[in-house]
Amino acid sequence: MTTKKTKSGVSRRTFISAVGAAGAAGAAATLSGLSAPAVFAQGRRKIRFLNTETSIDSLRALKVAAAEYERVSGTEVVIDSVPLGDAFTKVTTSLRSGSPYDIATLGFVGHVLILAEGGHLVEVNDLTDPYDWGPNILFPINGKNYWYPFDYNLSWIYYRKDLYDDIGLSVPTTWDEFLSNAQKLNTDKRSGSMYPIGSNGATNWMSTAFMWADGVDIFDDNWNIVFDQGDNAKSVVKYLDFFAELYKTMPIGASQASYGEMLSNFASDQIAHSAYAGRLIEAIERNSPDLADKFGIMPYMDSSGKGKAVNHGYDGWVVLNTEASEESMKFMRWFTESQFINFLHTAPLHFQPPRLDIYDDQRWRAHPLIEKYADIIETTQSFLTDPNVRVTSIDTQGPVPDLRPGKVFESFAIPEMLQKKCLQGLSSEDCLQQAGEAMRKAIA
Repeated sequence: MTTKKTKSGVSRRTFISAVGAAGAAGAAATLSGLSAPAVFAQGRRKIRFLNTETSIDSLRALKVAAAEYERVSGTEVVIDSVPLGDAFTKVTTSLRSGSPYDIATLGFVGHVLILAEGGHLVEVNDLTDPYDWGPNILFPINGKNYWYPFDYNLSWIYYRKDLYDDIGLSVPTTWDEFLSNAQKLNTDKRSGSMYPIGSNGATNWMSTAFMWADGVDIFDDNWNIVFDQGDNAKSVVKYLDFFAELYKTMPIGASQASYGEMLSNFASDQIAHSAYAGRLIEAIERNSPDLADKFGIMPYMDSSGKGKAVNHGYDGWVVLNTEASEESMKFMRWFTESQFINFLHTAPLHFQPPRLDIYDDQRWRAHPLIEKYADIIETTQSFLTDPNVRVTSIDTQGPVPDLRPGKVFESFAIPEMLQKKCLQGLSSEDCLQQAGEAMRKAIA
C-alpha cells in the first residue's frame, strides 16, 4: 500500500478474472494447467526475481544485492520490476509460458493462497521459524508458511500536534472526542479531517479501522457474514452516524480522494487529521520539512474508549516451485540474513518491519530518519506488541486465510455503504443492510 498509489487499492488486490468460486481449492483449480513446475534452463545458474518495489533506492538495493550474490555464489539473480498490481498476473503468465519466476513479491494473501493450493510455492518455514513475528502477518496455510513478509503497511491516524497544543486539545480515545477535535480544527484555512469514501482501495484501507477498534467482524468462524448481525450491526450503525458527521469536516472533493490526495493534503497543511502508513512522514521530510516536528500519530479508536486498531496492509516474497527453488531458497536465506536491513532502509519509515527482532537491531536503528523519529518508531512498534491494538483489515478477516475476505474487499461494499450514508443521506440501518447483502452476493 512503493508509492501507495501504485501498490494499493483495486490494483493491489486484483484477482485474476478466472477466479470465481469461493474457497482456495476452487481458485487453485483455475490454474490447474500449471500443476507441474516448468523445466528450468540448463547451463549457468540463474534466478528470476519479480520485484514490485520500484523506487530508485529499493531497485538499487536489490541490484546491489544481486551483484553481490553472484560474486559470492556464482548464481545470477535477474531483477524484473513491475507495479504490485501487475505482479500476480505476471507470475501466472510466467508459469504458463514455461519460463517462471523463481521469487516474486506479492501483496495479497489471496494470491499466496491460490499459488500455494496449486502447488506452485515452496514452504519457507526454514526462513521464518528462527524469528519472532508481529501479529496476523505470516498467514500460515495448514501450519505451513509460504511467504516471507517484509512490510506491515499499517494505516494509522496522523494529527497536527501543534494545532492540538494551540487550543488545548487532548489525544482522543473515543469517536466523539475525535469528532469534536476535527470540528474544532475545521476552519477556512484548514479542514478538520480527510478520510476517503470512494469505491477504491484507499477507503478500504484508511476509513475502516474505526470499526475494527469497536470489535466489528465481517465473518464468524464458519464463514457466515455477521457484519450486519447482533453487536456488529449496532457498532456499524454507530460508526456510520459518527462518520457522517466527520465527513462534514472534510474538504470539497473528499469523496474522490485516493492515496495521492491523502499524502498531499496533510503534507501541504490542508487538513488536521489524516491516515496513512510511514510513507506520509517521508513525504513530509521531502516536501514540507517545516511540518516535521508538528505532527503525531495514534491508532484508530473505538466508540467507548476501550478499543484501538490499525488497518492492515502487507508485502512479502514467495519462492516458487521451479527447478531453481533450491537455489532460490539459498538466495533468500542469504538475502534475509545479510541484506534485509539494507533493503528496509530504502523506505526507512514506510517499510515497517514484521520481524520483531529488527526493532532491537542497532544497524536498523542507525538510519538517520529512524533516529530522528525514534518516538514515532516506538509508537508504531507498540501497535504490534500492545495486545489491546487490533491489527486486521477486510481482506484478512475470517478464521483462516481464504479468498472470501478478498472478494468482500473487491466488492467495495464498505466504501459504497459510506457513500450512501454521506452523499445520499440514507439511514445507517439501510446502509448496513445493503452492505450485508452486497457482501453475501460477493462470496456466493
